Formats: sequence, structure tokens, C-alpha cells
Amino acid sequence: MEKSCKYIARLAKTDKDVRLTQALRANQFGANSICGGMETDKFDANCNHVLIEDTTTGVLHGCFRFMDFASGGDVSNSYSAQYYDLERLKGYDKPMLEIGRFCVRGGVRDYAVLRVAWAYLTRYVDHHHIALIFGCASFDGVNPLKYINAFALLKKHYLAPDKLKPQIKAVEVFDFAAELSQYTPTLNMANQNMPALLRTYLGMGGWVSDHAVVDRKLGTLHVFTGVEVSAIPKARARSLRTNAGVIEA
Repeated sequence: MEKSCKYIARLAKTDKDVRLTQALRANQFGANSICGGMETDKFDANCNHVLIEDTTTGVLHGCFRFMDFASGGDVSNSYSAQYYDLERLKGYDKPMLEIGRFCVRGGVRDYAVLRVAWAYLTRYVDHHHIALIFGCASFDGVNPLKYINAFALLKKHYLAPDKLKPQIKAVEVFDFAAELSQYTPTLNMANQNMPALLRTYLGMGGWVSDHAVVDRKLGTLHVFTGVEVSAIPKARARSLRTNAGVIEA
């Protein structure tokens, strides 16, 4: 790790580490998901948890979790499979990685937190020969009208390829591909309302489901998001690997 780097990403090694991430998640997500000051679910036990800490103070500024899958044949065990019909992904015959519960401490606006997170993931993806990264990218709140331009932009340019496209499974969804078929997005408003993590996915050649799930437990709207590693633009891949080379993971 370079001394100039303000943050470090590290794997949780103890139950205390995991509880720290769960406490941070409790500040990020809706009250309906919190128990005893922690945001937890049944998937935590099967995931690896990553902490992003300030190197000078040790304060936890961000976290996320991830789960490996040898191929799409195991995708029904993923967190995302609760909300999306992933039948078309079951034939994917290469290693996959699901990323979830990414959150940043309230008030932190430093993009370096996200950069360090992706540096960690880049090293992991390369080392384990991951071919597809996926997860649920969340919009804050459950009112899709706040994000009409963002959803319209996703519909216009970023829908999943048919061979991998998630189908509707959740009871409550916003079918933006159908409902916004005639809507032309205003680009600057779309970009303003696009979550930072989702912008990162899209910048790497990512794609999304054609509908958003209304998750009232977490108080979010989310879209299934996928990135095939082979499709990441070469310049972006070089940048990710450059960062990964100087940031301790």
C-alpha cells in the first residue's frame, strides 16, 4: 500500500469485523431491516465481508460483501435470486461473483472509497478468473418517479442481453422498459440521479434488468446489474489494474 493512500480495503477476519460492517449497513438501509442496531440477513454467513478503513484513524468508511459461484448453475443460491428470475444465467459456464451491501459512511463524499473497493475487487477477480460480476444496484427510496430520467437512460442504452436477461419474479416492480418506452431521458438529470456504484458498473460495460424491484424492507429500488469482465473497455481495465497494483487488499 502506498503511504499516500488514505484508505485500505481488507477482508473481515473476525466476528467483530463483520459486526462493524453490519452496524455501518444499519445506518445506510431502512429501519425495517435492522435488528439490534445491526443490518443482517441469512446470506451474511456465506459471504466474504470487506472493510474500507481510514489508514490514519482506523475509522470504517465503507464496506461490501461478496460471494463466489463456480458457474451459473449455482446462481439460484445468490441474494439476487430472491428478487429476479435468473433462469437465463444458469447456463453461464464460467466463475461468477456477486457483490452486495455496498455502503459508505454517511457524509463521506470521497470517491477514493469506491476506487479502493474496486482495486480490491480487481485483484480478486483476476486471481480467481471471475468472468461475470453481478449484484443489485440500489436507488434510495421506493418512489420511481424521482428517477424517471435515470431509468429512461437505462432503458435506452443499458439493458441486459436477451441471453442473460433477468425476468420478473418479485411481486412489486417498476417495469421501466415497458412504462418508459416513449420517454426520452434528459441526460444531465439522468446522470445526477444515477447511483455512484451503478455509474461505475455502467462505465465498465455493465448492463441492467429491464425492471426495478421495490424493496420496502431496505427502503430502496434496485436493478439487477451485470458486468462481463471480458467486455470491460481496455482503458478502464488498465486503470483498474493500475490502482489494484498499489492498493493493499
